[in-house]
Amino acid sequence: MPKTILIIEDEHKLAQLLEDYLLAASYEAHQIHDGADAISSIKEKQPDLILLDIMLPNKDGISICKELREFSDIPVIMLTAKVEEIDRILGLEIGADDYICKPFSPREVVARVKAQLRRADVSNTPASSNNELVVLDHDRFVAVIMGQDLTLTPVEFRLLKKLSSAPSRVFSRASLMDNLYDDHRIVTDRTIDSHIKNLRKKLANLTDNELIHSIYGVGYKWEHRES
Repeated sequence: MPKTILIIEDEHKLAQLLEDYLLAASYEAHQIHDGADAISSIKEKQPDLILLDIMLPNKDGISICKELREFSDIPVIMLTAKVEEIDRILGLEIGADDYICKPFSPREVVARVKAQLRRADVSNTPASSNNELVVLDHDRFVAVIMGQDLTLTPVEFRLLKKLSSAPSRVFSRASLMDNLYDDHRIVTDRTIDSHIKNLRKKLANLTDNELIHSIYGVGYKWEHRES
């Protein structure tokens, strides 16, 4: 079945242009133009991804995204004519997965849609199937360690997901770097070590057992050793 994209955009011509490009890319697409109809339409259509304009009549995109995140982790790409950094940060902090500034190329939007859907498919793969100690809640960036909630930053969450996915396997710093940031920025060994240090501190609040072990000259591994 083709993936379904919901376009929430009050500029009718732009919404139609996006729909045409998405249909050409073999997606199913639907449009709505009023913010007041957004949540009910999302619940009805259950899309795989949402293109969400910030400036909408009756209910803005920020409010819609906040409400959406109370019950769903559907990927959201914000569409905005506002280029100020505060708007970009706000959009991502309230649960949006990406943003595109107007004017934009419809081809770029389709490329971003494909990238987010691929990422969502990976995220929805169970991360703790071989590690009963860890359950990862992708909606809240929370890890449940031995039944206790642990709130993490996105980077810490990705690190924990990678390490705990293969207990006792040693991950090099280089392999961990590849999983830290979505934008593939260049980071140093010291950056990895700093994030590991912070993650260990949070884990130490839940258990006396050391879960992340340093392998000298190589990297780190996740291992639960009974005390």
